[in-house]
Amino acid sequence: MSPITGATQPRVSWPMAEGQRSFLLTAGAVLAGFRPDDDPNGLGDAAILVEDGYIAEIGPAADLTARHPDLPRESGAGMIALPGFVNSHHHFGITPLMGGVPFAPLEFWLPRFRAMRGVGPRLDTLYSAIEMLESGTTTVHHINSGLVGTPENWEATMDAILSAYGEIGMRVSYSFMMRDRNVLSYDDDAKLLATLPGNLRDWIAPQLAAAATPTRDYMEFFEAMRVQYADDPTVRMSLAPANLHWCSDESLQLILETARKHGASVHMHLLETGRQARFAETRYGHTAIQHLAALDCLGPELTLGHGNWATEADLDLLGECGCMVCHNASSGLRLGSGIAPVNRMRGKKIPVALGIDQSNIMDDRDMTVEMKLVWALHRESGLFNDRPDAANVLQMATEHGARSAGFGGITGRLEPNMQADIVLMRRADIERPFVSPRTPLADTVLHRASKSAIDQVFVAGRKVVENGRVTGIDRDAVMQEIRDILAAPETAAEANAWNMVNALIPHLEQFIGGTGVVTDHTPYRYNRFHPAPKG
Repeated sequence: MSPITGATQPRVSWPMAEGQRSFLLTAGAVLAGFRPDDDPNGLGDAAILVEDGYIAEIGPAADLTARHPDLPRESGAGMIALPGFVNSHHHFGITPLMGGVPFAPLEFWLPRFRAMRGVGPRLDTLYSAIEMLESGTTTVHHINSGLVGTPENWEATMDAILSAYGEIGMRVSYSFMMRDRNVLSYDDDAKLLATLPGNLRDWIAPQLAAAATPTRDYMEFFEAMRVQYADDPTVRMSLAPANLHWCSDESLQLILETARKHGASVHMHLLETGRQARFAETRYGHTAIQHLAALDCLGPELTLGHGNWATEADLDLLGECGCMVCHNASSGLRLGSGIAPVNRMRGKKIPVALGIDQSNIMDDRDMTVEMKLVWALHRESGLFNDRPDAANVLQMATEHGARSAGFGGITGRLEPNMQADIVLMRRADIERPFVSPRTPLADTVLHRASKSAIDQVFVAGRKVVENGRVTGIDRDAVMQEIRDILAAPETAAEANAWNMVNALIPHLEQFIGGTGVVTDHTPYRYNRFHPAPKG
């Protein structure tokens, strides 16, 4: 029985098929994880004993098959087994590009989402979940972009999203972005509304009102939902304050207090753009991260999404407090938001997870692509400088991501007593026509594997991908249903929404230009072609 509405709305369950509660999974190599002391070539000719969704034992295939001759078998000697990937920062399925939204700086990109046609939370969730599972991502932190209406609306949306993940068989950490100020810009919304023409103000003001909720109400909803989903081992309830300029000090402190009370994870967008960095410096006289420290809002439960504009002093604070950073490389590049100083973060022992955010450079949710971008982006040009190797990047996409999403110690590695979230790749496809045995297997997987090499995927011991395709739903029917909705003729209300958001952008440009957050842009450093030092 739902504590909010009183209705019975169970999440779609997905117990393992009869006779598959225990089975042996064999592989030519098992990469248990990607710590410095892990073997980059993995354990050869190995088997994994799975019992009730957990890994019971990993060892030589000959030994385990001899001791368990009657157990069902999965996979085979031609496979590479590794932990499922984690997308630590995700919002919704139909991408802005698919929905007709042009790329632009973040501040002029987000408002246009208000005109995008939706397909409903179930189909939207299934679309991105198909892309994630079929490219080896078994866990996602789903950050709902914002709740509107009453708690009954919030719960209906959440149940639809979580049921979709349950239907397809994906592990999920669920949160919702919370804002209590400055939704449209870096200053009070009332000031911006006062500058708009009447028709534009009348269109946008009700939308802002529908999303205006006291943070305490959000905390009550979070606590109720946490109880409702407490018995589902594949779901975590997390908290997501939207960003410093979107959240008052009081809101941030209440959110962190609630998270610490319940041992929940917190994921906060921060320092995504230079304008966000400038907001903190002009409003508070110090950096955004220094402000969070002053509020006692830094701690090991917190992951900062993006962190592109963190200073050296900021990173010192993050390293001391145990915070994590979720690096969204494609997002920073596509929107011109910036590049996170990942090598500096790693140097200060800050765990870095990976997120695909709205979509990657291929406009999908393929973690095998995102990992390659991250590796290449942070090579840097020195001779002796530290840079991430293949194992470092794979650890970001597995173990670190699991911790960020609230599943640390539960998934992210292949070890006894951890849940069996396993990806199997066809080794022949990755090594075609040949890869030297001198090349570490972890390097081969990072640099040569694509989603086309993925054969099977398991989540908590349930097979959710077979022959590279999801098994829990009819993927072709889902795709067709989505296409039918998106291809339907535009309604008068939808055309008006596009007219409104396009009319809003020039007003936003002028208003944000007067808030003091805009400075001359800082170009990427192109070797010798960069601004000369001042002074």
